[in-house]
Amino acid sequence: MTAHIDSFEHLLIDTTAAGVRTITLNRPERLNAVNPRLATELPIAMANAAREDAVRVVVITGAGRGFCAGLDLGEPGLREDADRATRLDPYYWVGRWVQSITSCEKPVLAAVNGAAAGAGFGLALACDLRLVSASATVTAGYVRRGLSPDAGVTWFLPRLIGHARATDIILTGRDVRADEAERIGLATSVLADDAFADGVQRYAAQLAAGPPLALALSKRLLLASPDATLDAQLREELTHIKSCFASADVREAMVAFKEKRVPTFEGR
Repeated sequence: MTAHIDSFEHLLIDTTAAGVRTITLNRPERLNAVNPRLATELPIAMANAAREDAVRVVVITGAGRGFCAGLDLGEPGLREDADRATRLDPYYWVGRWVQSITSCEKPVLAAVNGAAAGAGFGLALACDLRLVSASATVTAGYVRRGLSPDAGVTWFLPRLIGHARATDIILTGRDVRADEAERIGLATSVLADDAFADGVQRYAAQLAAGPPLALALSKRLLLASPDATLDAQLREELTHIKSCFASADVREAMVAFKEKRVPTFEGR
């Protein structure tokens, strides 16, 4: 059973009874490329998902045959709007995209159903996990348009796959096929095209069945770890695990273990 919300112009929102919120970028005729309206809507949709208790996991995907082709350079007035926005806001539109994902303490899964390029690539990188369809390709692609990267690509990519591989992908602007993306750690998993949608939902439902507090604190620790010292990270781990031990979810896990059943986590 799903609930459908239709209040966005360029997004489709669906939530399953298990708590999987799917946000679909819905400009398929433009391969879901970013225009000002879409750029405004996604952070709102992410904020809604972050504060709704019924939502346990967020999936971001694209309508049609693409995930997101990056900025829609064919959008009327985009260049002028981009120049104006850059002067007024150092994070610009797509910076707010990635911040809305990293600030969400629920797991966020990119379901890369087709091409992800430029800011669309950055969007996928910002997610906690990336499931990629077998025929999909991803690319930084900026240098093909005479541009340097945005959307956090230069922050996320080296942390995911290392500096040397990130440099190759960014400076060449080459396409990365799904099998390579999985091999180098860019894709969490590659799924067959004809099983992609079902596979994404199964994976997301498994996450949604997990303990919300432990998932949120684990995500917080993972995001902080690249810039933390070992001593600081150990202290943060201790702080967060104490919070978990005080939660109803741990009590339920202990009871379920004794009763030899799967725990049912209700939340914090």
